[in-house]
Amino acid sequence: MSVVGADTHQTLSGISSGKADILDEAIGLREVDREWSGLDARTFALVKIASLIALDAPPASYAWQLGNALADGVTPEDVLGVLKAVAPQVGGPRTIAAAAEIMAALGLPFDDER
Repeated sequence: MSVVGADTHQTLSGISSGKADILDEAIGLREVDREWSGLDARTFALVKIASLIALDAPPASYAWQLGNALADGVTPEDVLGVLKAVAPQVGGPRTIAAAAEIMAALGLPFDDER
């Protein structure tokens, strides 16, 4: 096992848990990327969510991106619309996995938690 410095460990831990301040520092080009794309902030956020679904992204990615999306005016209903729109292309397993991650990121209870 390698010796890892405290700063490296803290940064990796922050990125893996979706801490926005560390992600902004580590990835920090979100606004530049959005401007370069030519998309408005809301559309850009929806495209990012679609890409997370297609990539079968980890939970921390959903938590961070949904936070950004909601701040940019995206509604939970919009997110559901994106999930429905990409479902035929990504398939059932990714759709199911993404729905669970979206629910967790939105703080929604699962059926067995009611």
